[in-house]
Amino acid sequence: MLYQLSDTDIERFIEEDMPYGDLTTLLLGIGQVEGEITFTSRETTTLCCTEEAARVLERCGAAVTSCMLSGTTVDAGVVILAANGPAGALHAGWKVALNLLEYASGIATRTRNIVNMVTEVKPGIRVVTTRKSFPGTKKISIKAIIAGGALPHRLGLSESVLVFRQHTAFCGGLDNFLQTITDLKAKTPEHKIIVEAETAEEALKIAAAGVDVVQIDKLPPEELSLLVRQLHQKAPGVTVSAAGGINAQNASAYAETGVDILVLSSVYFGKPSDIAVSINPLPS
Repeated sequence: MLYQLSDTDIERFIEEDMPYGDLTTLLLGIGQVEGEITFTSRETTTLCCTEEAARVLERCGAAVTSCMLSGTTVDAGVVILAANGPAGALHAGWKVALNLLEYASGIATRTRNIVNMVTEVKPGIRVVTTRKSFPGTKKISIKAIIAGGALPHRLGLSESVLVFRQHTAFCGGLDNFLQTITDLKAKTPEHKIIVEAETAEEALKIAAAGVDVVQIDKLPPEELSLLVRQLHQKAPGVTVSAAGGINAQNASAYAETGVDILVLSSVYFGKPSDIAVSINPLPS
């Protein structure tokens, strides 16, 4: 099972939507009528945050009767989550649970589609995602990309060493920086050193300097194919990643270049999954 968001997160999601109770349900006087809520896929979907959606419903006072696991891919028409309880509880949790499911499953589904496409081209290639998720949504976004078969490129600035031109500009330029690679590796033996290149010439220099990963930014696939062969000849042990503008339309072309890793942000942005909700009273 994938990790789950904290109780504090669940409470915050509910409080955002219902800080002072549900006025409509209160005025209609239906809060204590027993009912059932079901969430059903309208399209092929890789699910994410089903567990959190279930906990939202439970926190609002419903009893979950079925819940599929995050990471499961379902066809249209499958009931993915269901709960019973008072109408007040069902209506309180309805939209919060649905928003979690649709947004997270949208990311997971886009991720799964890209992972499936590129592994058909190059088995063993890894898809990783950047830290460009919308602020405040990282826990959901990371769970979603893992549910879709990817991994985080880096979770933040604290746990990885990734050097950009914006760093080397303060080190006297790329050439001066590359002279420090041996010392940098000695300082952090448990971390891989990743350096981004903006041109083929830079990539070859970086690989020759002994870094662990050369990350190549925004190079067209046709140019990247040649460069990957040159890099593996020059530095057989180097890992090559491609980044910058990679999406569902061009991911297969980038996989065909022979790179080891695809780094992308595109899965975070797009249409949420389409999930139907039904709320009905139970027979008396």
